Amino acid sequence: MEVKGATGEVVISEAYQGTKNNHGAVALMVSLFFIFGIITVFNDVLIPHLKSVFQLGYVEAILIQFTFFSAYFLMAMPAAKVIAAKGYKNSIVIGLIVVMFGCLLFYPAASMVFYPLFLLALFIMASGITLLQVSANPYLAALGSAETASARLNLAGGFNSLATVIGPLIGAHFILSSSEAQRGAEAVQIPYIVLAMFVLTVAGIIYFYQLPILSIESKSAPKKGAWKFKNLRLGVVAIFLYVGAEVTVGSFLINYLSLENIAGLSEQSAAKYVSMYWGGAMIGRFIGVAFLNRVKVTKALTVVSIIAFLLVTISILSSGSLAVWTIVAVGLFNSVMWPCIFPLGIKGLGEYASEGSGLMIMGVVGGAIIPLIQGVLADYWSLQASFCVALVCYAYLVYFGIANEKMEAKG
Repeated sequence: MEVKGATGEVVISEAYQGTKNNHGAVALMVSLFFIFGIITVFNDVLIPHLKSVFQLGYVEAILIQFTFFSAYFLMAMPAAKVIAAKGYKNSIVIGLIVVMFGCLLFYPAASMVFYPLFLLALFIMASGITLLQVSANPYLAALGSAETASARLNLAGGFNSLATVIGPLIGAHFILSSSEAQRGAEAVQIPYIVLAMFVLTVAGIIYFYQLPILSIESKSAPKKGAWKFKNLRLGVVAIFLYVGAEVTVGSFLINYLSLENIAGLSEQSAAKYVSMYWGGAMIGRFIGVAFLNRVKVTKALTVVSIIAFLLVTISILSSGSLAVWTIVAVGLFNSVMWPCIFPLGIKGLGEYASEGSGLMIMGVVGGAIIPLIQGVLADYWSLQASFCVALVCYAYLVYFGIANEKMEAKG
């Protein structure tokens, strides 16, 4: 699941637009996107592991995602204030330190075998990532000409997706393997300490690296009243449901593939399919770079949403290999949804674009709410049937694509 920064319009100084020695700065910003991805996708491994350690129900286990993604909603505005007060470089360093502190909290949480402390650690990590997201996106876009900004963001997105592919494999080896799983909660200590050291290293490099000081500022105060635009109202709901669907499928995938009627896999073996799910998203993202330039965005969104809806439906109604591969394939079609939904949501907002972008970004909280709803259904109904939550999400995205097609036709 890629979040865009919305702290104001990026203005690039003429002096820096002609500078070519920005490869080091770009590489450091791209490393941040790798950190976003690997920490976020580690949650998919944490859920089944801590569910087993604490003997949790699905609702209690999915509080991992609820806590994590709630930080995007609660901390986005405070993050913008930190950037305004400290600047982009210092805010990035602060965000990394916060992430490191959250990672380190996993050690005492595991030693105490105390689930609420795990949730606090996750919220702290996600708060740091929120600050990094709001800082890194506009800064990376400004590291060069406006014409090549999308190329830099696509590069960063590719490394973010790469992290979501290898993350479950690393997590499965160090947390879900039979020898490590026997250690219970303590199995998470070493992986998160290593993550903390990696994050601290990146923070140190960025702190001492002479990052260029860019002329990034808001030309004018954002105008209020964007909510009056229908496409924005529909778009906020679309982002909420898209992120929710993408996260909820990934979150329950290991437990789903462990069901006897689906695949009966061990948690470690099932984690490999989580990598395939996110790997499909990575492949689809790179394909989408060329694909979206040739097809109307509204039609592209409608088609991929219909396919995702059908794949989830087939998985719910089937078993065995068919159920496995149809749910894994959903990741491929999720990949191009964000770049379709976001521009449709803020299209035609003009002077209200800044406020509208902020509202769209806050819709990421769907990653907290939708998995929680599925967790309730999984506890009181069945895990396989609970994927109907994703069906509702994709059905709305079909409607959103068609509605925008009609709005465009009317002019």
